[in-house]
Amino acid sequence: MPTPSLPTLPLETSHLSQKHGRETANYFSGSPLNRLSFLRADTAFLRAAFAHRDARFLLLNGLAPLVWQADGTRLAFATYADVAPLTGPEPFARTEEEMVAGFDSGVEGVTVVFLGVDEKAGVVVVDEGEGEKPGVEELQQEGFAYKDFKGAPYFAVDVTPRGGLAGKAEALVKGMVEKGCTFKETTPRSMGLQAGQAAMYGQARALVDWNARTPFCAQCGQPTLSVHAGTKRVCPPTDRAGVAEGEPARARRPCATRGVVSNHSFPRTDPTVIMAIVSADGTKVLLGRQRRWPQYWFSTLAGFQEPGESIEEAVRREVWEESGVTVGRVILHSSQPWPFPASLMIGAIGQAVPGDGEKIYLGHDAELESAKWFPLEEVKEALATGTSNMGEGAPEGYVEGDLRLPPQTAIANRLITAVVEEWWVQPKM
Repeated sequence: MPTPSLPTLPLETSHLSQKHGRETANYFSGSPLNRLSFLRADTAFLRAAFAHRDARFLLLNGLAPLVWQADGTRLAFATYADVAPLTGPEPFARTEEEMVAGFDSGVEGVTVVFLGVDEKAGVVVVDEGEGEKPGVEELQQEGFAYKDFKGAPYFAVDVTPRGGLAGKAEALVKGMVEKGCTFKETTPRSMGLQAGQAAMYGQARALVDWNARTPFCAQCGQPTLSVHAGTKRVCPPTDRAGVAEGEPARARRPCATRGVVSNHSFPRTDPTVIMAIVSADGTKVLLGRQRRWPQYWFSTLAGFQEPGESIEEAVRREVWEESGVTVGRVILHSSQPWPFPASLMIGAIGQAVPGDGEKIYLGHDAELESAKWFPLEEVKEALATGTSNMGEGAPEGYVEGDLRLPPQTAIANRLITAVVEEWWVQPKM
């Protein structure tokens, strides 16, 4: 499978860019959508966006995204007519207050998440321009508009067959397959979606997965309700399950989340540090490997950031615990959303302390099978001939026994590349 392109940020000439170079945009970032998060509680907006002819729906079946079967690299989107039999014609008909007041834990629902608006939808490039010169754009026919916002609305819908709605979900899945689509299992070992679309999928996957894994209140254990267009959950004070029509809803058990500033739970994001460590003299980079990885495959070290710990401290701690190497100065390079299930990879470059600080010792933590200092020239060669997705074979031109590295879609690759290109020494445009 060819390596998908990475998102590219516009070239600009600010003082920061002149000093540090162009900002790195990693795979799973660079979404074309404006999230318009402040409109997630605006029922009028959501109702109009959901039912509009320009609305598009990213379907997830067991977290696998719908793609076109012909190539598997492009997301396929359903329309309102496709999803309405499953979601109902107006899943956003009630305000958040009305949803809480009418909460019925016995009624099965479908998770629908508002992803954002593609403000470029309906815009065509008349003149493509040359080099860094942008093309000339003009609007096509009038599309969706709400207040000052125009474009195509995008939603994610969980179509995993469950419970009493399984039949409708299966019918929707079957209909999309008949149109030439399929659900592609996308894992950390297989990432082939186009840039931008990968970011849309990452956002959808993280939120749909969080809603599916958080059906109960962490405080009191009672069922929760998805609100705010799929980005929050609330523990209602009453429940209409088993209550006759016209009768008042029954009160639920007390919960410590009620009566405080916020009765919402939010999707969690787990900060994870990932770092390329350079030797004290700047000629080598520290890489490690786990036992389950393919032979000759190495990568940067990584680990979860702990509470009460700065990013820089987490880098130093993880490197020392896993490899025994002592790190001095740490600088941040870039970050990468990682929806497996909800991490934010915080990429850093650090430099080892000279002398004993560079000695490798694996006795603290059993996570790594091996850790080595690799000369930059060897790493540079591996970047050219030895990168691939973990689940794939080595690329053409690779010589058995040489170093293998993660692909460009992994932030580890971007950090290693930055070290080889000496970004950390003298960044430039």
